[in-house]
Amino acid sequence: MTTEVGKTALITGASSGIGRELATLFAKDGYNLVLVARSEDKLQDLADKFKQQFGTSSVTVIEKDLSNPAAPQEIYDEVSRQNITVNTLVNNAGFGEYGKFATETDLQKELNVIQVNLTALVHLTKLFLNDMVQRNEGKILMLGSIASIMPNPLMAVYGATKSFIYSFSEALRNEINDTDITITVLMPPATDTDFFNKAGASNTVAQETARSMDPADVAKEGYEALLKGKDKVIAGFSTKMQAAAFRVLPDSVVSQAARSQMKSVAEAESEKKSSALAIGIGIAAVALAGIVIASKYKNHNGWTEGVKLGNVIDRARYRYKAGQAVDSAKDAVKSVADSVSSTVAGAKSKVERAIA
Repeated sequence: MTTEVGKTALITGASSGIGRELATLFAKDGYNLVLVARSEDKLQDLADKFKQQFGTSSVTVIEKDLSNPAAPQEIYDEVSRQNITVNTLVNNAGFGEYGKFATETDLQKELNVIQVNLTALVHLTKLFLNDMVQRNEGKILMLGSIASIMPNPLMAVYGATKSFIYSFSEALRNEINDTDITITVLMPPATDTDFFNKAGASNTVAQETARSMDPADVAKEGYEALLKGKDKVIAGFSTKMQAAAFRVLPDSVVSQAARSQMKSVAEAESEKKSSALAIGIGIAAVALAGIVIASKYKNHNGWTEGVKLGNVIDRARYRYKAGQAVDSAKDAVKSVADSVSSTVAGAKSKVERAIA
């Protein structure tokens, strides 16, 4: 148990998935808890478990639906009424809607996604961050996603909300950089929770992939990063590789790779042999992109283009970038499975054409 006994963490979406696992970690380390979700029964069962297992002295259960615009203020008012000081705010609650935006998804559900994922998050952050600034103390954990740094076809609104969270957190971090408050963004991949079922995205490649990512592991990475005051953490090694790819590849390639994850398993299997962006090609593509970029940097003409020959500093900077690209490419190549080797040639030509 840590020295955080007596401090309080407020966690939204605490009844299941990553939120439940985060609540467990806080309880284990001696925090008092304010648990927020739509199911009072699930929250109460969790509260009883924490008291019995960890001896948690105070667990406050607040049943609220964050799709109700009044909910954030009501949560804050209830916490204030009970004289609870929230030392850590965990904005975990969120959900998605699956399908083509123009023709398949439900508008009201998407507006609720925006309300829960964005508006409620901003509202709660406004209220509790103000108190933290007054005390010059506090931590906030935002649940972003790998979708925070990529387009997300077939879950366009959900992906956009996660991009907002990433940008919002970066901006706030700059505004409070003269305080002792930290804001951390947790960026997991598809995770083995009920998210895909609730979003209507069952039997997709992403859901199948999610089965290998335990929400407890995701929560642990986020929790440790929060305690260390890190700006962000990308959960999972393969997700870190994807993030590297997304920063190198053209947006159109990233979007198509993301869409391939949202296809049905049956559809993906039928296209696997013919598609240059088949499942698993993302890691190979970033390796190839790194090699292509590195070769451009190291090309003699590339060294001198736009750079005066006598400018040693600029030339050194380009060499450094080239070295980084080569190192990233080499690391990525080691992780590429033999099963995607037949698609590498097609991916390489697409990357080269996009970068040229």
